Amino acid sequence: MKKYLSSLVAGFGAGVLQVVPFLRSFSCCMIVPIAAFVSLLLNQRATNEKEKITTKRALMFGITTGLYAALFGTFFEIFITFITKHNDIIATFPELQRMVDGFPVTPEIKKEVLNLFQNVRNEILSTGFSVLYTFSVLVNNFIINTIFGAVGGLVGAQIINNRLNNRTN
Repeated sequence: MKKYLSSLVAGFGAGVLQVVPFLRSFSCCMIVPIAAFVSLLLNQRATNEKEKITTKRALMFGITTGLYAALFGTFFEIFITFITKHNDIIATFPELQRMVDGFPVTPEIKKEVLNLFQNVRNEILSTGFSVLYTFSVLVNNFIINTIFGAVGGLVGAQIINNRLNNRTN
């Protein structure tokens, strides 16, 4: 556990930032990769290592940072939805209906999709919780954050390794 403590710290920070309204749109493409990079930096400073970061190590730190970010981000998203009984689905439901109406599918499929979203919306408005919403947020966060965490770890390792090369030359 101590080995990936920096991933936990950076992942927690990214998870918190994922629920901030303005920053939410940058979570996958900027916050999680930067958190993976910060995780590598924190680990390097904590261990006082001066050697190059291997690809395997960078990948592991990126993936674990992404997983922690997904875990904490999902928890905070579901918790805030539970307390406020409001989220993006509630706020954008009319636009969602118009978008589904524009799909090039049969009317039966459109009706089923709208019923599904309507059920999720009603569950959130009445209880603050929806199993389908929770599952979709969890799966989405775990897939997206893990991928972008891995990318951030690899890019971060290249940046750190280039800095180490420049110091030795």
